[in-house]
Amino acid sequence: MSPTISYKDSSRQRRPGGYHHSMDMEIKPPPPTVDMDNHTERLGDEDTEALLQELNSPSCVVPRGYRAELGSILLLLFLYVLQGIPLGLAGSIPLILQSKNVSYTDQAFFSFVFWPFSLKLLWAPLVDAVYFKSFGRRKSWLVPTQYILGFFMMYLSTQVDFLLGDVEGKSPDVVALTVTFFLFEFLAATQDIAVDGWALTMLSRENVGYASTCNSVGQTAGYFLGNVLFLALESASFCNKYLRLQPQPKGIVTLSDFLFFWGAVFLVTTTLVALLKKENKEVAPSKEETKGITDTYKLLLSIIKMPAVLTFCILILTAKVGFSAADAVTGLKLVEEGVPKEHLALLAVPMVPLQIILPLIISKYTAGPQPLNIFYKAMPFRLLIGLEFAFLVWWTPNVHHEGGFPIYYYIVVLLSYALHQITLYSMYVAIMAFNAKVSDPLIGGTYMTLLNTVSNLGGNWPATVALWLVDPLTVKECVGAEEQNCGTTAAAELCTKLGGSCVTTLDGYYVESIICVALGFIWWFLLGPKFKKLQDEKPSSWKCKRTN
Repeated sequence: MSPTISYKDSSRQRRPGGYHHSMDMEIKPPPPTVDMDNHTERLGDEDTEALLQELNSPSCVVPRGYRAELGSILLLLFLYVLQGIPLGLAGSIPLILQSKNVSYTDQAFFSFVFWPFSLKLLWAPLVDAVYFKSFGRRKSWLVPTQYILGFFMMYLSTQVDFLLGDVEGKSPDVVALTVTFFLFEFLAATQDIAVDGWALTMLSRENVGYASTCNSVGQTAGYFLGNVLFLALESASFCNKYLRLQPQPKGIVTLSDFLFFWGAVFLVTTTLVALLKKENKEVAPSKEETKGITDTYKLLLSIIKMPAVLTFCILILTAKVGFSAADAVTGLKLVEEGVPKEHLALLAVPMVPLQIILPLIISKYTAGPQPLNIFYKAMPFRLLIGLEFAFLVWWTPNVHHEGGFPIYYYIVVLLSYALHQITLYSMYVAIMAFNAKVSDPLIGGTYMTLLNTVSNLGGNWPATVALWLVDPLTVKECVGAEEQNCGTTAAAELCTKLGGSCVTTLDGYYVESIICVALGFIWWFLLGPKFKKLQDEKPSSWKCKRTN
């Protein structure tokens, strides 16, 4: 519904498998190969590890329980929490900007901040391939990246008030904010690649399953701290109403304080990790016998050229156009109509149990041979919810009064969001299941990461375009000043100077909502059946034929 509460579709994705190319130029033997369909294919990380485990590990080895590696599990959990902080902060900025009445064109420009997590495949092979062996493959990137993040946050704490226009007489510098937070998210995405890779070797084979739990729980907790908790504590009205005895003009926490505190946490944590935590040398050889960086990029290109994959990419890049107005603009419109941004953020709290249960329920229906059937069936319902969101925005000013909004209004918003989450997760889990089903296991994680990246881009670019088009589609008239208009920012300022005011006669959000839903149903009728037919492709259509 907004960058705060609906950006699930989703920045998280599997990283590619590792790619060996140490800066120490150590030469290692190539991984095992198998002959298949008259061509030789290198085994990926997981396959290599499995073979070496079978060959080198005696069957009598006693499995280690999670208690033996509790320290490593807690460290992974905390690293993922740190990763969620920048994501949460980036998600809170659009709501802060909206309360300062920035244009939707500016919001569209800022939305590029959310792209690095969807594009990290472009530099993930580099992070996996280049490292200092003596320091550690993952620490070579994790430590410097987190140090940069820490110092960056502490420096940003001294500039963020100026960038947001909180200094008297200033307006938000959206360009500088976008560049700053784009770099912020780029560093967080790089940290994610390093932590994901380290998780595979930090834990033993018996306990590596806890890595995904640490990932989902830690990042969700970090996002909650950086978004929901921050927006609540930053709000003077929320703090005065629920947390204080004496009202104050500001919240308990400012963005500057929040950035400085977490910057310090990053620096202290990184120092402790660098000094005290060693990478697991015992399992490193079986994990890191992987492809070279040049070979990896060639592999990605060869995957994209496959007809079945190319068709999937084209279809998934256009499938989410119908949801763009509802997902990207609705939350900002609610803030514009007077809904407190902290209340909107807090609506995410009761959704947490639903977000945990939904994937478990939906996965029962996507585990079969045709997971995209769920995607196809859920799509029209999600499109119709987009129209319901538009009605919700139209209804909002009608129930707004001096004391705020009645409780029944928030119940309606919560139920609308819950229905939206059901359809969103149905489509999300279906796509993830299909990507896992067709990914060639002989290529490790590279194949699935590519498909997930394209799926995520399919949600990012329509959201940016949707934000960009709100202002051009909006029609305003100058009331109170003759022969004036409000077609441009300069014209609107002139209208105000001459004693007039700009009145919206046609909100571009409603126009966009109708257009998006119409385009979504056209896609569903014309291209949806073709999308489902991808499930009928032979397994060989998804196999990447290449020689080494």
